[in-house]
Amino acid sequence: MNRDNRYGTSAEGIRYLVSGDSISKGVIYDEARSKYVILKENYVSLLQGRLKGPVRNTARFGNTVLKGVGHLKRDALEDRPNVVLIEYGGNDCDFDWDEIARNPEADHRPKTGFDEFRVMLTESIEYLKSLQITPVLMTLPPLNAESYFKWVSKNDPETQRNILQWLGSVTKIYWWQERYNSTILKVSAATGTRFIDVRGAFLEHPDFTRFLCSDGIHPNKEGHQLICDKVLDFMRTDYGHLIHQR
Repeated sequence: MNRDNRYGTSAEGIRYLVSGDSISKGVIYDEARSKYVILKENYVSLLQGRLKGPVRNTARFGNTVLKGVGHLKRDALEDRPNVVLIEYGGNDCDFDWDEIARNPEADHRPKTGFDEFRVMLTESIEYLKSLQITPVLMTLPPLNAESYFKWVSKNDPETQRNILQWLGSVTKIYWWQERYNSTILKVSAATGTRFIDVRGAFLEHPDFTRFLCSDGIHPNKEGHQLICDKVLDFMRTDYGHLIHQR
């Protein structure tokens, strides 16, 4: 958002929309029940009580930017929010790990390639700006490569050997996701769009993995609080009047 007074001083009519994947949906892995569930106190629901004006969450489990853009355009046109938080990349950079395990010598592609990811993010931003809507990008929470590797390989030794044959090393998983995060930053710079440094908030903690679920990629309850706090810090910098004071 540019430093301006477009939202006035009362901010009572401000509307927010969140477009993203399972992270914004609030999906976490419940250890006790051994399944994915929706966290009631996810970062979007936490923002509901802190930001002036309604926050509509349109995030979907499994969303890539390719899947999400069509919905985002429709929702933006119908709802005409003032601000849209854009959170994508976690699924875009992912692979079909079962297929890799079955055929490690083949050429495998991510769900969304780098160029496609950049183009679709840019297109989304340009569309929102054409409607006089303020887009704000969100960077990716870092993943725990070791935990994620164990998760996608289901701790099966043969599956792990096959994936490693294709992958080379477990640390490459972190490196690969980081490249998509870098693409988000490049799009931010190229389009003059501000971003919320979620990744930086996690990496301020040497033990950042404690904010992640056992699958190594979804933020846990504490991780969602961390994201909420970072969004509020971002808003507080220039738009403190949009936040309910406690």
